[in-house]
Amino acid sequence: MRIFVAGKALLCIGLASASAVASAQQVQAAGAAAPASAITLDQAISRAKANEPNFAAAMAASGVSKLDRSIARSALLPSVIYHNQFLYTQGTGALTPVGPAGTVPTPRFIANNAVHEYTSQGVVSETIGLQQFTALARASAAASLASANLEIARRGLVSTVVSLFYTSLATENKVAVAQRAASEADGFVTQAEQRETAREGAHADVVKAQLQQQQRSRDLADAIVQAQKARLDLGVLLFPDPRSPYTLTMAATPPLPARTDVEAAAAQHNPELQSALASLHESNLGVTAARAAYLPDLSLDFAYGIDAAQFATRNPEGFRNLGYSATATLDIPVWDWFATQHRVKQSQILQHAARVVLSSTQRQLIAQLDEFYAEAVTARGQLESLNLSVQTAAESLRLTRLRYTAGEATVLEVVDAENSLTTAELAREDGTIRYQISLANLQLLTGTI
Repeated sequence: MRIFVAGKALLCIGLASASAVASAQQVQAAGAAAPASAITLDQAISRAKANEPNFAAAMAASGVSKLDRSIARSALLPSVIYHNQFLYTQGTGALTPVGPAGTVPTPRFIANNAVHEYTSQGVVSETIGLQQFTALARASAAASLASANLEIARRGLVSTVVSLFYTSLATENKVAVAQRAASEADGFVTQAEQRETAREGAHADVVKAQLQQQQRSRDLADAIVQAQKARLDLGVLLFPDPRSPYTLTMAATPPLPARTDVEAAAAQHNPELQSALASLHESNLGVTAARAAYLPDLSLDFAYGIDAAQFATRNPEGFRNLGYSATATLDIPVWDWFATQHRVKQSQILQHAARVVLSSTQRQLIAQLDEFYAEAVTARGQLESLNLSVQTAAESLRLTRLRYTAGEATVLEVVDAENSLTTAELAREDGTIRYQISLANLQLLTGTI
């Protein structure tokens, strides 16, 4: 009965291992079906910019704001149109003398000049006022704000790509760790069975080794699934088909910059701070624009062309119809039922909110600078310790296996040594990705990536 149970357990273990290996082979076969593209971090960021909708929306908003600034600038310049009009007015039936011996029908509407009136003029118009100049300044501030928001969107996208990039690399390395652990567990099962056959070990050792083998098979299957998920998450940003095969290439890790350099760069190139400053500047101009409604506007118009009863350069009497006219209009605001006053108060409320946002952004920048730099320093300091732990755990497993072969160690010691090595290797991968992401966050904060 014990042999039957052991044989059944071995069969289950073999099927689980075969299933995990088959999954790994399927992943490798899917990757080998088409040529895999080698993607660096910079290439991944460039591809993501072309595929991410939020970044595309921010880029569109920035482009529109630049055109708004051009439109506001054009409002300061004279506008030129060529005006053509024919006006027909019902006549009274009487004739009006024109010139020494001519007459024309008298129009019924006294505001009109003739029964038939033709207008063909080039008109130049210009409006001068504080509101027009303030509108240009506000459009420029809005363009600066949109540019800062675009940089925020870009850095947010870069942060996402960096996280997915290094997470995918880490999951691939964890698959290798799981495969090594599963192979180690398979070898230990074989060794335990051989010792049991030689009557040098107990059957309990075989059962314990089989339990370890089963767990490592499950860990390998989970690691493969996590690697596939990470690749798909990154593939969504990189390719039209997220299932496209690709490989990731990691460049050399740059050294950690000095604290003084980080502080100087963060103060000059932080997009959140630039966005808050642009918002405050725009709100200040909003107050100015609202107050400009208290001031008069000067409008200048100049027209040259024809405004006559004949569509011709000369009338029947031989006089020229071509001529010009000029108009200067000064509009002085007097009373608008406190509408301007209320607009000023609205703009002042928004100005206060922008000041609060700027103050909060400055505090957050100081906190993030300390947080990210401390995280990067700590993660970098732990990398050497994690590598040493892996080397120590590997040596401990080797010595424990030798002692077990000699009958001086128990199966529990071997299993514990295997678990320690696997844990150390996984911790090293987590430590590596922690340092890479913390360094990337610091580079994003300072605008160097």
